[in-house]
Amino acid sequence: MEQQLVLEERKDQVAVLTLNRPEVMNSLSFGMLRSLKERVEALHFDPEVRVVIITGAGEKAFCAGADLKERATLSEQQVKEFIFTIRNLFTFIEFLNKPVIAAVNGIALGGGTELALACDMRLASLNATMGLTETRLAIIPGAGGTQRLPRLVGRGKAKELIFTGRRVGAEEALQIGLVNKICSPEALLDECLAMAAMICETGPIAIQQAKYAINYGLESDLHTGLAIESNAYWVTIPTEDRLEGLTAFREKRKPIYKGR
Repeated sequence: MEQQLVLEERKDQVAVLTLNRPEVMNSLSFGMLRSLKERVEALHFDPEVRVVIITGAGEKAFCAGADLKERATLSEQQVKEFIFTIRNLFTFIEFLNKPVIAAVNGIALGGGTELALACDMRLASLNATMGLTETRLAIIPGAGGTQRLPRLVGRGKAKELIFTGRRVGAEEALQIGLVNKICSPEALLDECLAMAAMICETGPIAIQQAKYAINYGLESDLHTGLAIESNAYWVTIPTEDRLEGLTAFREKRKPIYKGR
């Protein structure tokens, strides 16, 4: 039976995607990228899923980056295709119409860190190690790392980490803002699910529009960003969910949102 490269498990309104190549530290092959793309694109159109969690199989690694053994067999043209594929996939994840949480359960290097950067939030286990180590292989991050890392941790720190190819542990990752939270390895998935559960209590359309406003607004000047926010707000006004939120507040009960 052929190995499933990306596993999917549903927990209420949460989809947990697990990179499933633990024997090679969940490194990214062409096959895994295509499998992840198929899963994520399906979730984009699944109204039953409110939050996506991405993690790695096993106890050692989230994702060790590109599969360098496979890379050594690729032609220059195939390498270009790989970079095109991974960059577009991670951008799709970044702009997915629902929140994505990275559960960084161990080593996350190169493309593994870039995958985590494409997610909306990052929770890491205490044994996690992260870094953009590509310059040590005489290449540069090619799946968005040179753009997303400085936007998250600042230009100076990002240049330091990329220029040196240095790895950072969980404590430092939290300190510099690379991850949102750290916890014990055995508590990681539960912490991610707890965050996802809080998100699931909110209005689905509101979350979609808030993510849209943040992602697109940050790429513009403040004046344009405020206009983007206003337009995103207008989308929520005629929804049934907005009226349900007001009614539930008045009746002192939990709202029941339906994404309408």
